[in-house]
Amino acid sequence: MPVLSDKQKEQVRKKINEQIHESEKELIILKEVTAAVAPDNSIGRISRMDAINNKSVNDAAYLNTRNRLKQLKNVIDKVDEDNFGNCVRCGHPIAFERILIMPEKRVCVNCSR
Repeated sequence: MPVLSDKQKEQVRKKINEQIHESEKELIILKEVTAAVAPDNSIGRISRMDAINNKSVNDAAYLNTRNRLKQLKNVIDKVDEDNFGNCVRCGHPIAFERILIMPEKRVCVNCSR
């Protein structure tokens, strides 16, 4: 028996599509701010260090967003599976609210600890 109703699956699909769209927009912005800091750019030493630090933070955000986008695109095809909504580790149902917030996570709260 499916864990989620058809109505819930449609809500999940809609949420995943929204999150995919937001992640794609965020990647465009992050790609712009992760441009290399040119060594011939005439900014002060402290400003250059700050720019390099910001680039590192933005690089990490870019990688995390790109990975999440891949996960979201992979999970959208799994929504119609009968076991979607069950934890892949323990098999217990995942709270519907958790699925809506993080649909790419296939484990329950207990197993994610």
